[in-house]
Amino acid sequence: MSNRVIAIRVSAVLAAALLGSGCITSTVIDARTSNTGIGENESVVIMAKSYHLGNETERKYIRCIEDKLGGGRDGLNVIPHEQFVDSLFPWFEPRTAPAETKNLAKLMDRPGVSEAIAAQGVRYIVWLDGDTDRVAGGGSLSCAAGPGGGGCFGFAWWQKDADYDASVWDLRELESSGTVSTDVSGTSFMPALVIPLPLIARTQARACKTLADQLHSFIVQEEST
Repeated sequence: MSNRVIAIRVSAVLAAALLGSGCITSTVIDARTSNTGIGENESVVIMAKSYHLGNETERKYIRCIEDKLGGGRDGLNVIPHEQFVDSLFPWFEPRTAPAETKNLAKLMDRPGVSEAIAAQGVRYIVWLDGDTDRVAGGGSLSCAAGPGGGGCFGFAWWQKDADYDASVWDLRELESSGTVSTDVSGTSFMPALVIPLPLIARTQARACKTLADQLHSFIVQEEST
């Protein structure tokens, strides 16, 4: 192995250790409309709201929120959304799910609905809406191979925004408790001097953790520090 190749690999390792990942900024806001709190035998369901253009929140993001909200020593009781939807078929299918809390009382009066919800101890439904989109990018990166070897040269970057809103519905009080919103922006970089070195901003992962942490505080009504 030539000294040049060794130097390039050492530089790549050092850069990765120093930089680690791309640049991320995040903002989280909650707007409370009523008091919350949750009992030991009460649970939470995470659901997806449809977009105005017909798209839905990514399933993997819902699973991530479920895992973060229900994990750890202080995790809440989280009912998987598929289980909840199946147990209340067809009332929480996309075409029949209530769009506003004012429709909850009518829904609860339907045969079997309140019993199915009570059996699972569901106190709150959290409706998620949002997406992670690539909003900008630039630079130039090219790779080539030749008789003496090959490599990549240049610099590329891209920015992703993860913007999610969570509406918290209280099924005991039949009202909205408020909303929690997170906006995470991440810029990833890929410099290349023979060997590409991707520095990825884990935008959606940060948005998941940020939103789940704030939802936990919102539901159990912890004071912000």
